[in-house]
Amino acid sequence: MSDSAVPAAPLAAEDELSRRTARLAKITELCGDPFFITKFDKTHSATAVKTKFEGLAAGEKTDQSVSVAGRVMAIRNNGMFVVILDDTDRLQIFHDLKASAPELLELLALLDLGDIIGVTGLVRRTPRGEITVDATELKVLSKALEPPPEKFHGLKDVEARFRHREQDLVATPRTRETLRARYKMVAAIRQYLYDREFLEVETPMLHVMAGGAIAKPFVTHHNALDMPLYLRIAPELHLKRLVIGGVSEKLFEINRCFRNEGLSPKHNPEFTSLEVYQAYVDFTAMIDLTEAIVHHVALMLHGTGKVKFGDKEIDFTPPWPRKGMVELVREHTGLDLDALTDPVAARAAAQKIGVSTEPGLSWGQIVETVFGHKVEDKLIQPTHVIDLPKEISPLSKAWPDRPHVAQRFETYVNGWEIANAFSELNDPREQRARFLEQAEQKRGPDDPPHPIDEDFIKALAFGMPPMGGLGIGIDRLGMLMTDSASIREVIAFPTMRAVD
Repeated sequence: MSDSAVPAAPLAAEDELSRRTARLAKITELCGDPFFITKFDKTHSATAVKTKFEGLAAGEKTDQSVSVAGRVMAIRNNGMFVVILDDTDRLQIFHDLKASAPELLELLALLDLGDIIGVTGLVRRTPRGEITVDATELKVLSKALEPPPEKFHGLKDVEARFRHREQDLVATPRTRETLRARYKMVAAIRQYLYDREFLEVETPMLHVMAGGAIAKPFVTHHNALDMPLYLRIAPELHLKRLVIGGVSEKLFEINRCFRNEGLSPKHNPEFTSLEVYQAYVDFTAMIDLTEAIVHHVALMLHGTGKVKFGDKEIDFTPPWPRKGMVELVREHTGLDLDALTDPVAARAAAQKIGVSTEPGLSWGQIVETVFGHKVEDKLIQPTHVIDLPKEISPLSKAWPDRPHVAQRFETYVNGWEIANAFSELNDPREQRARFLEQAEQKRGPDDPPHPIDEDFIKALAFGMPPMGGLGIGIDRLGMLMTDSASIREVIAFPTMRAVD
């Protein structure tokens, strides 16, 4: 076996486990149980070693010792060369088989791909130019009893990739880089808001009422109180109550939301959202904030506002176009829904252009449906869709001179909605009327009426300042910033169907 410690012919799972377990027993006899080891004094990462000694000439040796650790990714020439991977890069380890002690040679023979090892040795650059650690000491820190996927050449089975994410992360550099980019993006958004004196807050994940947005909730049960609770659909109403209470005039939350709806390349039942609220500004300030945050993230990750996504180049450089929803429908279909405010007439007109809608939908719901079918996927470059119907915007102020239109926008990129914001409705009387209207609107055939949150109405009656509110979908933004076609790529552990 010159190229790997794993036999060329794959073993059955139970045989491989038995073989690795036997090797673990021999390692334990030789130098103690690796699972009893609690620490290793690692002095350098793989990248740190390569950076520190990048000036070495080919064939040049040093007398400088380093201690490195990582997962075994390759074993060649009976352990003469071992490649390890840590969280920064791969690094080559060299063992002099002729000069090494018998105990070290015996230990090398017991290594498998996937084992976690610690190595101490001197740094050199090989004649072929590879930065290498000449090992003087080797410790097995953890024995991998589960074999790696396809000898770390990458998981091909999509289901396996997401179901066994830890293996995919080791096998696929792009997976690691995608998730790291997502986490850096979240950190950059936080810092951007911190720098502008926004306060990060926390609100409940378990709600007495499924509110804040129209969506099917996940239902659970509180045993001590013997009552149903709902996983959060949106944090909006609690965040507004914090502003009302004077915690801060500028606050935000980045956290999970849950919607018991379908799975698709753009949807996961558990997702991450950013919600921002600022008193004494309107929705136009939220437009500016949306552009600034997204452009800041693009610059941080890519050094430019222009980002490649598939075969497209998306330019996030502000400002972005602002177009009305009805205006966009007219532009792409020729249908003027402003002139057809009667729902029956609007539904008939929609039918003529190939958009079927259920009887009983409001005018605003019909506008939204036609937009979704005929316009949404054409909005590739960042575009703010403004002036949404009031009927689909129950938490937004309407324009005084256009009472059927909300002071609201949705931001679309690559045909996806990534942001939603409005001038927040703060009249408790109007909010109650909107909630009642919303409860009567037709939704899905199995959907119950939307509940009215009396606690939120009472909070509004206590007095809420005029305010702008913004929500940004972190997962979809992460997809755009990492050229990921599926939302599952930017979620470490996406929701998967149970395996029998």
